[in-house]
Amino acid sequence: MVNNQELISDFENYLLVERNYSPYTVTNYLKDINDYQDFLSSEQLGTLLSVRKPNIARYYLAYLTGLKYSKKTIARKISSLRTFYKYLLKMDKVETNIFLDLEVPKANKTLPKFFYPKEMEQLFEVIDNNSVLGIRDRAILEMLYGSGLRVSELCNLKVKDIDFGNELVLVFGKGHKNRYVPLNKVTIKAIHNYLALSRPTLALKNETEVSDKLFLNHRGGDLTTRGVRVILNNIIEKTSENFKISPHMLRHTFATHLLDGGADLRSVQEMLGHVHLSSTQIYTHVSREQLKAAYMEHHPRARKKE
Repeated sequence: MVNNQELISDFENYLLVERNYSPYTVTNYLKDINDYQDFLSSEQLGTLLSVRKPNIARYYLAYLTGLKYSKKTIARKISSLRTFYKYLLKMDKVETNIFLDLEVPKANKTLPKFFYPKEMEQLFEVIDNNSVLGIRDRAILEMLYGSGLRVSELCNLKVKDIDFGNELVLVFGKGHKNRYVPLNKVTIKAIHNYLALSRPTLALKNETEVSDKLFLNHRGGDLTTRGVRVILNNIIEKTSENFKISPHMLRHTFATHLLDGGADLRSVQEMLGHVHLSSTQIYTHVSREQLKAAYMEHHPRARKKE
């Protein structure tokens, strides 16, 4: 008989290998499932495969609500469990997905945070373009901002994925779906400099193996998602601004600036690797806010006081 930990371990492997989810995403899935498992144990309601209480999904939803979790967190936790039981159903471990039809409170949609063009320039200005790590960091920032990659996609890039001739990068995205994303001239120059002046020096520091990954850490090993976040935080600390940064914020900035510049929604969807257009449409709301702000600031009638 399969125990709970074996089920969770098999699910983890499924997410990493078959679904190609990032380690960060998988960690959140596993935490949500383990939280549910602890709930079942503490309430003596059975196991993941055998629950004694009818309507356990609604009961767990009420429990989460009582803990004062935000609507967004509750929605994520239920979504994780829905995906987990969908997997169990697929593997014939259960007869039904008990979380399939559970309705959760809709979270209030928040607009993605992004950088304005002047703020992006500040980030680039503080990078030391003469040091080995500075040259690498600039290439990373140019790639995230210039191509809108997810941080996991950036870390998985190989040197051979850069097509300088056609000015494209081959991205291995979610769900084993590949896509080509254009590279602008500035990004191409930054990668050229990194490959010529930085990466060879970093690679020499790793005497145990030769990596085929594009971006290396300061020891010559593969750069991790956590390493990218550390690099970005270091860049922010050198600026005079007091704002936070994340790789996904640069992805938001990429999409927002493209739409502000007149790019069509379908093209942005393709470059971001979104399966559904609705995932991309949230950036149109950001652009509308930009338009409204510009109107209120510059139109004579908008500035006129009643």
